[in-house]
Amino acid sequence: MTADLKKGDHVAWKTSQGETEGKVVKKQTTPTKIKGREVKASKSDPQMIVESSKSGAKAAHKPSALKKTS
Repeated sequence: MTADLKKGDHVAWKTSQGETEGKVVKKQTTPTKIKGREVKASKSDPQMIVESSKSGAKAAHKPSALKKTS
C-alpha cells in the first residue's frame, strides 16, 4: 500500500476514539521523533506521517493501518 500513498492523499485510520481522517504529510524512511515518541521507520519498513483534519496533530502510522479516502 505504500506505493499507493503519497503526500497530500486523504486517509482514515482507527484510534481509541473511533476513526479519524487527515492527510499524508510525508513518507518517513529514517528514525525520527513525533511529540517525544520514537518513530522507528526505515527504508525497508517506512511509516507515513499523517496530520489529523480535526486537531492538526501529527502522528506516524504503518501504511497498512491507513485507508485511502476520497
